[in-house]
Amino acid sequence: MPPNKPTNDNPSPDEIKNILERSKKIAIVGLSPKEERDSNRVAKYLMEKGYEIVPVNPGQKEILGQDCFKTLTDIPFKVDLVDLFLNPERVPPVVDQAIEIGAPVLWMQEGVIHHEAAQKAREAGLTVVMDRCTKREHTKLFGDPAS
Repeated sequence: MPPNKPTNDNPSPDEIKNILERSKKIAIVGLSPKEERDSNRVAKYLMEKGYEIVPVNPGQKEILGQDCFKTLTDIPFKVDLVDLFLNPERVPPVVDQAIEIGAPVLWMQEGVIHHEAAQKAREAGLTVVMDRCTKREHTKLFGDPAS
């Protein structure tokens, strides 16, 4: 697949809304403990909206008061959505882990684009959202009275 292929393979806005309504437990891979990082701000927002956040960062024990796991396969329970804040070159092995744990949804944040890994996830039955921000999509679809 050409690297410059547009990311129009994303689910429709209605499907994205449905994903955000049914996904309650979100594993955030690459979640930073630093408050100024986008991953941290997005995780805080999602927590404020009632989502359970599961941090995945091999260098941390706890982030935002939640136990942190080294990899997706270390999480001892099911998650509804895997949200990636990673350099695109680090995506393929994490997609393999998402497939292994049976995650229903793989979400790659803005700027995280890896067409081959996305295709592999789709072929394994995962719904894939790529190059979109969970916080922006949530705010757009559900509104945010605080903003």
